[in-house]
Amino acid sequence: MSNVPIAEYALLSDCRSAALVSRAGSVDWLCFPRFDGPSVFARLLDEQAGYWSISVVGPSEVSRRYLEGTMVLETTFHTPTGRAILIDAMAIGRNARGHDLGVNSPGVLLRSIVCVSGTVEIACEYAPRFEYGLISPPLRPVRGGIVARGGAEILMFSSPLAFLIENSQASARFILKAGKQAHFALQHRASWEDKPPVYPPVAIARSLRNTLRGWRTWSDLHQTYKGPWRELVHQSGRVLQAFIFRPTGAIIAAPTTSLPEFIGGERNWDYRYTWVRDACLTLEALWVAACPYEASRFFNWMAAVVATQLRGGTGLQIMYGVGGEHDLSERTLSHLAGWRASQPVRVGNGAWKQRQLDIYGELLSAVRLLRHQLGKLDTITCRFLVEVADAAAAHWQEPDQGIWEVRGDPQHFLHSKLMCWVALDCAIALADVLEVPDRIDEWARTRAQIRAAILEQGWSEQAQAFTQAFGSDDLDASVLMIPIVGFLPATDLRVRATIDAIAERLTDQHGLVYRYRASDGLAGKEGTFLLCTFWLAHAQALAGSIEQARATFERAASFANDVGLLAEEEDPTTAELLGNFPQAFSHIGLVNAAWAISSGMKDANPHGV
Repeated sequence: MSNVPIAEYALLSDCRSAALVSRAGSVDWLCFPRFDGPSVFARLLDEQAGYWSISVVGPSEVSRRYLEGTMVLETTFHTPTGRAILIDAMAIGRNARGHDLGVNSPGVLLRSIVCVSGTVEIACEYAPRFEYGLISPPLRPVRGGIVARGGAEILMFSSPLAFLIENSQASARFILKAGKQAHFALQHRASWEDKPPVYPPVAIARSLRNTLRGWRTWSDLHQTYKGPWRELVHQSGRVLQAFIFRPTGAIIAAPTTSLPEFIGGERNWDYRYTWVRDACLTLEALWVAACPYEASRFFNWMAAVVATQLRGGTGLQIMYGVGGEHDLSERTLSHLAGWRASQPVRVGNGAWKQRQLDIYGELLSAVRLLRHQLGKLDTITCRFLVEVADAAAAHWQEPDQGIWEVRGDPQHFLHSKLMCWVALDCAIALADVLEVPDRIDEWARTRAQIRAAILEQGWSEQAQAFTQAFGSDDLDASVLMIPIVGFLPATDLRVRATIDAIAERLTDQHGLVYRYRASDGLAGKEGTFLLCTFWLAHAQALAGSIEQARATFERAASFANDVGLLAEEEDPTTAELLGNFPQAFSHIGLVNAAWAISSGMKDANPHGV
């Protein structure tokens, strides 16, 4: 089984697929040619499932960072004899600048190591394992590289070095002196395509320069936030951009599968898909951390992918494949041991069949926020958004599985009702843009009905808080969205009481917030959620409790790893990161909470004195 802590990994992305690299210089996760494609390296989930490591021989001290304005990773190894720097990146297409980041990504992992002082001995080990470790392909040396072919895939490993090949594994040791370097590249093709050409060292160096330039031009256009925690906010913006599947505009929730919510438990899910909710929240966060150019591509894609579902009366599916696939049937990979023996390892996600009513509000909220940047919406998109509002109006009284995808019986979750209210509130504000002013009165009547139901049935006298579901006394962090979406002001006495109740009764010993503590139809425990903790900070800021908000924010942000990446959860006992990694939800929460606190600070001190 894999035992490397989740926090030890850094993310690489070309806006099509993603890799995770450990502090030790091992690529232990990589899927080609898409985020949700089968892995070629999956040591993250099983020691026998493939990896590619470049590391120094012997003891060393390791430090790492992303090069400024990029998702290009620099790892520095300090040894008793010298110092070496490893650069890792997924190649961005030639001349892909600014908004075109990732448009022509060639599907190449680039690695380069240079000795900057003394001498350093380097070990390189390459062990591809196709289809989540099922296939150990034969490795065939060619001039300037190694070809691996198996199943439906071909890999070209480019290196001028001589490798020893044994049992589908290649290895080499070499010594670098000061000023000397070694370049490597890994390219992917389908088995029926021509074998990829060998990448000579000069081409690898040129591609690295292109990739640095591509990310930096994107950051120059997008990274405008200047408030507190600026570097964390900017890093989160780049992470969220790294989750965009550039060919369609779809946005994944995380680049991994089956990293557990609790070690040894069964809450292990595949997050490499586009949840409507997560994608819309990502766009809203990018509006804060960046600019909203990506939004129009996403909404146009959504309209094309799902409009027929709404017209057919089946409701809006909650998630899709990054290419627009609807069927995401879940299966278990029983041959994989799982991270720290956490099984099952799953691909696909059975939640695609669930009913979650909040997604209507998430979609229309993002459109309202970005309306001025989207320009004139085409007829198909306008019709789709009207159908979204009508679906919220038609279904808001029905039970669902809610934002947390509870796998028990459907319930009347407060958050779902709240977001149906948001859907209609936004549709009314957008009626002129959608060219349906005649719908305002009907939408307003339903909006009022939802509001009355939430105020009457969502408040618990016993809990002295708004609660998880109508008639329930259970706390749920999702009700923190009440002030965040503007349903009630954060200064409302009931909202203040809810914020305080969650801070006092739904937190762990580190002050981080659980989603809920009620039964959800699944065995085992789970950790506290970083998103929920950022929600608490956001709500506290809206209530004017700026110092509380700052303290809550900093508790959550302290769980970012050394390169600013956040997982989904943390273990309440050990404080270790848990869940799929990095997690869009957590970075979304960080960006929005930082913005709210920054705005609250300005309101409290408008003259800067």
